[in-house]
Amino acid sequence: MRRTHWVAGLAVFSVVALAACGGGDGADTGDMADEPAPSVEPAPAEPAPADPAGGGELPEGVTQDMVAQGQQIFGGTGNCMTCHGADGSGTALAPNLRDSEWINIPNGTYEEIMGVVQTGVAQPQQHPAPMPAMGGATLSEEQVRAVSAYVYSISHGG
Repeated sequence: MRRTHWVAGLAVFSVVALAACGGGDGADTGDMADEPAPSVEPAPAEPAPADPAGGGELPEGVTQDMVAQGQQIFGGTGNCMTCHGADGSGTALAPNLRDSEWINIPNGTYEEIMGVVQTGVAQPQQHPAPMPAMGGATLSEEQVRAVSAYVYSISHGG
């Protein structure tokens, strides 16, 4: 099971790295040709935020505008995508934020997510490097709330 997680993590990290570099047409599989390909669903180019009317409900005080702003921060100034992947599916460096499994916080509440964004994760339970506060970026309180709203939305039915 550990090898499967490692292979899947490496595959996701490779895809993110190739996408960031603008390369990789998927034709060359290299040494991975002998390994069974991990079952990974392709991620949407632009992850959709939670829709309160049709999917995950947003916490009180969180708006669709906050989610949209948070998505921009996640993929830009917040540095989040660097370790969590462009769509938050995780990499070998940081966990998947799109599922309901929480590794470094108990339940994945909006408040817990804000706490992790604000303070970081000094000693991650399953990944090799600590997460600095705010991903190493300088974010305002409003930006922390917005990126937390986005993470909440993609992990709670968005």
